Amino acid sequence: MKRADFYHLQKNTLDEALPKLVLKAYETGLPIKIKIGNELRVDFLNTMLWTFDEESFIPHATKKDGFAEMQPVFLSSDDDVPNNAKILFLVDGADVDMTMTSEFDRILYVFDGNNEDEVKKARKMWKAFKSETAECHYWQQNESGKWEESEQSLKKDCAQSK
Repeated sequence: MKRADFYHLQKNTLDEALPKLVLKAYETGLPIKIKIGNELRVDFLNTMLWTFDEESFIPHATKKDGFAEMQPVFLSSDDDVPNNAKILFLVDGADVDMTMTSEFDRILYVFDGNNEDEVKKARKMWKAFKSETAECHYWQQNESGKWEESEQSLKKDCAQSK
């Protein structure tokens, strides 16, 4: 892993923010894995990515759909990466085995700022990624919901807890 980006949801829910983030990542042409922290949410997020916008298209699949190795975007709650993804999204509290991080060029950790457990886990993941010498970036939403890189909050909190 060369880079880890932390997206701190404050104005939007994951269901609102994730499709836009995935669409932007999909435009890079690199294969994507979305690891979801809860198996029950895999089907929901799969359906949501098909229906979030009539004018956008993100080809994707889950294990149930088959041909996982051919998918530009693959969703699961497991550590499997059948599409050889170079971008990894971690959502709904999902984590990653640190021995696997070298497989990815970029990891995007999306967490709910209104959920204290997710915030604590994000801090833990920030420290773990930094210890792996990843270039870490922290993004938060401004008043209009637009993402802005920030030097605040997560970075500061983690530095103070050393």
